[in-house]
Amino acid sequence: MLQVGEEAPEFELPNQHGDPVRRSDFDGRLVVYFYPRANTDGCTTEANEFNEELSTFAAQDVDVVGISDDPVEDLAEFAADLDLEFDLLSDELGEVATLYESYGEKQLFGNTFDGVFRNTYVVGPDGRIEAVYENVSPDGHAGAVLDDLTEFVAP
Repeated sequence: MLQVGEEAPEFELPNQHGDPVRRSDFDGRLVVYFYPRANTDGCTTEANEFNEELSTFAAQDVDVVGISDDPVEDLAEFAADLDLEFDLLSDELGEVATLYESYGEKQLFGNTFDGVFRNTYVVGPDGRIEAVYENVSPDGHAGAVLDDLTEFVAP
């Protein structure tokens, strides 16, 4: 995992509409959450919770993006089905997830494959990592990140 204080890797990935999104497009804090697969139970829970808290994140000048190795078309369907109001980014080759140490060998039902790990980073306005969440549980994660954000906001 990348560490608090490190420079967050720059990226440019297409969102669910096919539009390019860069880390440097965001002026305030940015929550970058990696998730394994659109339209699965855990990923749906996590996306819904971030979406439900989006106005609270925005009130603290925090944007949210989700990154998976799903193709743009799958992300478009997922975002539309859930009425998501934030960007989902397609990292089909896992290159950005690899930069964020959130991609690698996984096992499921006895099968081994490469995939995205459920990790989250909070990137500060200066481009440095302010918080790291490894192998998170999707249920309640957005709220936990919000609770922790008060530690990063200057009085």
